[in-house]
Amino acid sequence: MSSRTTVAVTGGNGQVGRGVLRELADHGYRTVNLSRSSRREDVADGYRRTDLLDAGEVYGSLAACDADAVVHLGMVPNPEGSPGHVTFESNVMTTYHVLEACQHLDVDSVAVASSMSALGAGYDPDPVRLDYLPVDEEHPSDPRDPYALGKRVLEVTAEGVGRRNDGPTVSTLRFPIVVDDEWISETLVDSDRSLDTIREAPYYHSVRNTLFAYVHLADLAALFRRCLETDFEGHETFWAAAPDTTVDLPTADLVAAEYPDVDVRVETGGFDGHESLVDTTKARELLGWEAERSWRD
Repeated sequence: MSSRTTVAVTGGNGQVGRGVLRELADHGYRTVNLSRSSRREDVADGYRRTDLLDAGEVYGSLAACDADAVVHLGMVPNPEGSPGHVTFESNVMTTYHVLEACQHLDVDSVAVASSMSALGAGYDPDPVRLDYLPVDEEHPSDPRDPYALGKRVLEVTAEGVGRRNDGPTVSTLRFPIVVDDEWISETLVDSDRSLDTIREAPYYHSVRNTLFAYVHLADLAALFRRCLETDFEGHETFWAAAPDTTVDLPTADLVAAEYPDVDVRVETGGFDGHESLVDTTKARELLGWEAERSWRD
């Protein structure tokens, strides 16, 4: 895919959407923001108010902006402010409408926001169930809550569309909490990141369930762009994460303390630093992407 082609970004008003729009603009793409609410960014070349739960509006907006590719982010961002059925519907039906429209409008490539929750982590009140660490795309999924179930179902939907002979190339991206420089400075650099302190914090269950992982917005936006630019057939899922954890403790000690019964699969004999518990090898090998930003820098 060459620059000055048009990329429609659903949910371009949100944090990740604004980052993706900026990344695409910086690399010469024409962009159109498709969002349900009033425009809240000034980066996109175009804007179309679109209810992504309305199939006709999705078709109409994508046809009107003549999109060559789509980044689909326009979903309920977390389950905390909506009933479960609303969250599930947002994840699943908006993705179905976007993918169906893209197939019939001959859109070349679609990148869809899944979540680390598809693993069965994140918002579930029970501890995450792990077969091995670090997790990769082959790790079994165990979603239970409405948000996680919706993210897993959208991945299965994307896989099905990717199997169609005349369907677009489809990527689904799993990622943990998305941060920027300000968040890193306030939450990580200028605070106590010892495991003892984190265990006393109200967010301990959530960060343990998401493997103390994070990703910088700029790195995630670059991965969405790479998904649109790289040729592969059908559907692929990719993990995204920063190269390290959010804890001062070395990763080997963190695993021993928090996940002592989980099988560790590290080829070189074990962890030797603060390595992430999310394996992003697939994104590096297939897309040429690596996270470049760490809070320890």
